[in-house]
Amino acid sequence: MADTQGQELGKLPNWDLGDLYPAPDSDALKMDLARVEREAHAFRDAYRGKLAALDGPAFGAAIAAYEAMEEVTGRVMSYAQLVYSGNVADPQVGKFFQTMRERITAISTELIFFTLEINAIDDAALNAKLKSPEAAKYAPWLRDVRAFRPHQLAEDMERLLHEKSVAGRAAWNRLFDETMASLRFPYDGRMLTSEETLHLLSEHDGAVREKAAKSLGTVLRQNARIFCLVTNTLAKDKEVEDKWRNFPRPPSSRNLGNQVEDEVVDALVSAVKAAYPRLSHDYYRMKAGWFGKDKLDYWDRNAPLPESEDKIIRWDEAKGIVLDAYGAFSNELAAIGRRFFDNAWIDAPVREGKAGGAFAHPTVPSAHPYLMLNYQGRTRDVMTLAHELGHGVHQVLAAPQGALMADTPLTLAETASVFGEMLTFRALLARESDPKRRRSMLASKVEDMLNTVVRQIAFYDFELRVHTERREGELTEERLCDIWMDVQRESLGPALRFDGDYRYFWTYIPHFIHSPFYVYAYAFGDCLVNSLYAVYENAESGFAERYLDMLRAGGTKRHKELLAPFGLDATDPAFWDKGLGVVSGFIEELKALS
Repeated sequence: MADTQGQELGKLPNWDLGDLYPAPDSDALKMDLARVEREAHAFRDAYRGKLAALDGPAFGAAIAAYEAMEEVTGRVMSYAQLVYSGNVADPQVGKFFQTMRERITAISTELIFFTLEINAIDDAALNAKLKSPEAAKYAPWLRDVRAFRPHQLAEDMERLLHEKSVAGRAAWNRLFDETMASLRFPYDGRMLTSEETLHLLSEHDGAVREKAAKSLGTVLRQNARIFCLVTNTLAKDKEVEDKWRNFPRPPSSRNLGNQVEDEVVDALVSAVKAAYPRLSHDYYRMKAGWFGKDKLDYWDRNAPLPESEDKIIRWDEAKGIVLDAYGAFSNELAAIGRRFFDNAWIDAPVREGKAGGAFAHPTVPSAHPYLMLNYQGRTRDVMTLAHELGHGVHQVLAAPQGALMADTPLTLAETASVFGEMLTFRALLARESDPKRRRSMLASKVEDMLNTVVRQIAFYDFELRVHTERREGELTEERLCDIWMDVQRESLGPALRFDGDYRYFWTYIPHFIHSPFYVYAYAFGDCLVNSLYAVYENAESGFAERYLDMLRAGGTKRHKELLAPFGLDATDPAFWDKGLGVVSGFIEELKALS
C-alpha cells in the first residue's frame, strides 16, 4: 500500500509528536508525570474542604492551579492517544496507552473533590467570589461545571466511578479498537484493512464495490458476537450511570455536556426525519435512474456517477485546493491552516495497524493540534482534509482561552470543519463549467451532506432505540441487526436494496462505542453551517472577522450567544428547515442538470 501511495499521491506527511514528548520512555514525560502527581496531592491537601471559605482572589488562584495541572495531564494523554492511534495493533503501544491512562486516572481522582466542592457553594457566595478579576476570568467554566450540579454524586461515589472507568468503559473501548484494527477483509487474494475495504465502495467498477461490500459483511458477521457484547455492555454501563445521576433520557447527559437543550436536539431530529422523503429518498431514486436501475444496491450508494472522472488527486494538489479556498475567504484562516503543512502536524498515509477514519486532536493550548487522515487521493479525501483542517484551525484560534475553556461543545465543534468543506466545495464548483462534471461534483456534495445529516440522524435513531430497549434487557445480534435495518430503510428510502450482509454494518461505527449520541453533532453542524453560509453569501464586509471571533470564543459562549451576531437562532424550529433547504436546493439543481 505504501509503495502505491508514494507513486500516485506524492510524498504524504507523517506527524512528529516531539512537540509533546520526545518518546514514550523519555525523561520529559516521566518528569511531568512525577511532578503533576506531587502537585495533585499537595493541591488536595491545600484546598479540600476549604473552597467555600476562600475569598475571590484565592478562589481564582485555586482554579488557575487546577488548570495548570489539567494542562499537564492533557498533554500526557494527548500524546498517549496519538501514539496509540498511529499503531493500535502493536501490543507495546497498547500497553503504553493503558499505563498512561491508569496513571492519569489516578492523578485526576485526587482532584475530583474540586468541582464537587465548587458545586456545593451557594449561588450568592459564588457570585461574591466572582467580583474579583482572578475568579471572574473563569466564569464560563464555572457556569458549565455548575450545570451538572443536579447530577453529581457524593465524592466517594465519584471517585469510585472514575477509578473503575479504566477497567470498565475505557477497557471496552480499547477492545473494540484493537478488534477492528486486527480484522482483515479478503479481496482478490489480498487481506485489506477496514479502511482500505471501505474505500473500495467508492470505486467506479460495480463489481469491485460489490465484492468489497460482501467481504465487509462476511467478516463483520463472523465477529458480530464480540461487537454485540461490547455494545450491550456499554449501553448497560451508561444506563446504570444515568440512573444514579438522574438523567431522564439516554441522550440527556450528552446534551448537557454539549450545552444544548434536549428540546433543541429533538427539533433537529424531527426536522431531519420529516425531510427524509425530499432529501435521501428523492436523491437515491434519481441516482438509481442515472444508473439505469429501479433500485440501487447498498454498495452503489456512494458510487461515483458513470461519467465522473476516476482521478487521483496528489497530496500537493489537495493542499493547494484547500488552502486556496480558505484564503479566498480569509487570509488569516489560510495562514493558520498552512502551519499544519509547514510543520509535521499531519499524519496522512494509510498504514498497517493505524486507526481508521480521520480526526483533529486539539492536544493542549501550550502545544498545537494534530490531524490524522487516511488519505487515498479521492475527492472525498480532499473534503476530509478540508474538514479536519477546519477543526485544527478552530482549535488554534480557541487555544488562548486556556485548558479549561478552549474546548468547544460538540454542537459547535463541527462548525469550522463543515464550513471549511463548504468553502472548498464552492470554490471547486465555481470554476467548473462543464455540465457533466458539474453534475458529478454536485452529486458528490449532496451525498456528503446526506451522509452528514440523514445518515448521522439515522445513527442517532439507532442508538436511541438500542439504549432505550437495552433498559428492558440484553439485545441479541439479530435484534441489533433488525433495529439497524429498520432505521436504514426509513432513512435511505425505497430506492435502496439491502441484503443479509448489510445487516452487520452497524458493528464498525466507532462513535457508538466511544461517544454515545455524539453523531447528531454532525447534522447540527451541517445545518448550522448551511444557514451560516447563506448569511455569508449575502453579507457585507466584516463576516470573516465575526466568524473568526466565533471560533476564538472556544467554550466560553453558548450556541445562542455565538449565533446572535449572524441573526441565527438554533432554538427556532425554522432554523433547521433553512439548513435542510440548502441540501434540497442542491438536489433540485441536480434535477435541472439531468
